[in-house]
Amino acid sequence: MKLGLNIRNYGPTATPDNLRAWTRFAEDSGFTLGVVSDHVAPTPEVNELYPSPFYDPLTALSWFAGITERLELGTSVLIAPYRHPLLTARLAASIDRLSDGRLILGVGAGWSEQEFAALGLPFRRRGRMTDEYLAAISAAWSQDRVSLDGEFVHYDDVHTGPGLVGSRRPPIWVGGTSPGALRRAARFGDAWHPNNAELDWIRDVGLPSLREAAESFGRPVPALSPRMRAHVSERPIPDDERRPGSGSPDQIVADVETLVELGADYVVLDTNPDHPRDERPLSDDWRDLEAIATRVFKRLL
Repeated sequence: MKLGLNIRNYGPTATPDNLRAWTRFAEDSGFTLGVVSDHVAPTPEVNELYPSPFYDPLTALSWFAGITERLELGTSVLIAPYRHPLLTARLAASIDRLSDGRLILGVGAGWSEQEFAALGLPFRRRGRMTDEYLAAISAAWSQDRVSLDGEFVHYDDVHTGPGLVGSRRPPIWVGGTSPGALRRAARFGDAWHPNNAELDWIRDVGLPSLREAAESFGRPVPALSPRMRAHVSERPIPDDERRPGSGSPDQIVADVETLVELGADYVVLDTNPDHPRDERPLSDDWRDLEAIATRVFKRLL
């Protein structure tokens, strides 16, 4: 199992110095993966939860690639319909190549109807767009030239590249917990990447549905690579009152252990508050992440 963390690439603490410090902390503390979030046109409903400035994730990851040596770099998640799939495929392949194969492309269909409207995109068809775009991205990573006459994009004889690192292409993690997202993960994903899902639901509903969908597509079952909050409290929280990833460090580590028992090969820890008004100093986030990681490494690795 590998441990990842969410790097806050938005809000008042998202300065170049702090972003650099996030990556330094991640590598020094033994984390394998650092992920960033995505929004392109933060409308009021987006900005309320993800205040400005909001650094573009692919731009940020390309910079991270140059200032890190070991850290794997990912999106959690890139909103697939916001960018032409050929652009996404080329940018992701470029980052993967320049980082010597350290990119993980996490994707999702998006949730903000306001933002889709600002970009002139059909919110009600975002799931079908995401499916078509993922098929296009996968083709661009496996062929030298591609053509597509799809519902949303059309092109002929487009040269792809840059070439991938060896025979490896960036892993695709598909986010979401809806039935459509689970089918999408089974069809296109190397991993399923649920965010803050209840552990019992993952065990009893999510994973069985994922296995069933993978069987229907004749594909291997994607790996489980969840993202989970890491909200540390001074005292343990009664189990019937807490959410996964909240409570004492030992309670959060127990949640990580449960995810590992369910088959997780990565667990991404997220210290983002539920609302920006509750944001704490980054030093507090790093202290809590280090306390959790130390316990995880002692007990699980």
